[in-house]
Amino acid sequence: MRLRDHVVVVTGASSGIGRATAEAFARKGCAVVLAARREEALEATAQECGKHRGARTLVVPTDTTDVGAVEELAARAVREFGRIDVWVNNAAVNAFGRFEDVPIEDFRKVLDVNVMGYVYGARAALPVMRAQGRGTLINISSVAGAVAQPYSHPYSMSKHAVQGLGSSLRQQLRVEGVKGIHVCTVMPATIDTPHFEQAANFTGRRVLAMPPVYSPERVAHAVVDLVRHPRREVVVGPAGKALVRQARRSPAVAERAMARQTDKTHLSHDEAAPATHGALHVPASGEGAVHGGWGGRRRTALRRTATVALVGAGVAAAGRRIGRTA
Repeated sequence: MRLRDHVVVVTGASSGIGRATAEAFARKGCAVVLAARREEALEATAQECGKHRGARTLVVPTDTTDVGAVEELAARAVREFGRIDVWVNNAAVNAFGRFEDVPIEDFRKVLDVNVMGYVYGARAALPVMRAQGRGTLINISSVAGAVAQPYSHPYSMSKHAVQGLGSSLRQQLRVEGVKGIHVCTVMPATIDTPHFEQAANFTGRRVLAMPPVYSPERVAHAVVDLVRHPRREVVVGPAGKALVRQARRSPAVAERAMARQTDKTHLSHDEAAPATHGALHVPASGEGAVHGGWGGRRRTALRRTATVALVGAGVAAAGRRIGRTA
């Protein structure tokens, strides 16, 4: 399928995966509608997108927890470009902390953005796609949607919900006999974005990107490829694929491996961190950035392969420990 002149809406387009995805579609000659809370950052994204084949852009500052704002986002896309071919639900936030320590208002905010924001996006996009007879809805989930993490309860809950949303929507479209609309879910492993620095944190420890770390461009490539070749679910990153496979074969082993890895490498044992609401309630300042400085762009295929082997060895060891204690 040729993507040139497709109309693509991307939420969370001010930084990270969203910005990388918007730029990837712009390079294909698509018209890109950019949504997030930070207008300055969206303008920076639009400027980058405009460098590729003179891609058309539309900046729509949007709080995805506001259903009216999301409906207006869809309406503006249609008024400007006449249709919506692709809608990417990507805007997401995170809050780290022991279950009892994360403030309820922060817990609720994560669920509002990561779950209800996707619901609002789907409800705004699908009627347009139904009227057109075609379209692709892509929800950015996470490997945490298959294997939950400790110290990240609301985020893990939200990403499990995104998996369920995609599955239920596909089933509804199937029983209704709708053939031209696709619903796809993307499950990235750890990605090199500003996400971790912007998260709320009540652990007392600095949040780190849990290795191995992959580039946001890798996720963007997967998203673009889904428009050409729609699939139910796609995991991005070899380590993530290995973990998801393990979770489907032996959930208890995968849970134990994830718990150990999170405590060992996701939260620093050397750097303390003050309690912070991060960018949950007030957007981060600045123009936004694709990368977070975690080295995702520099990892070679060889290093990724070695890391997957180490992860597999850790999972196997966890399985042996469980077997001894069973």
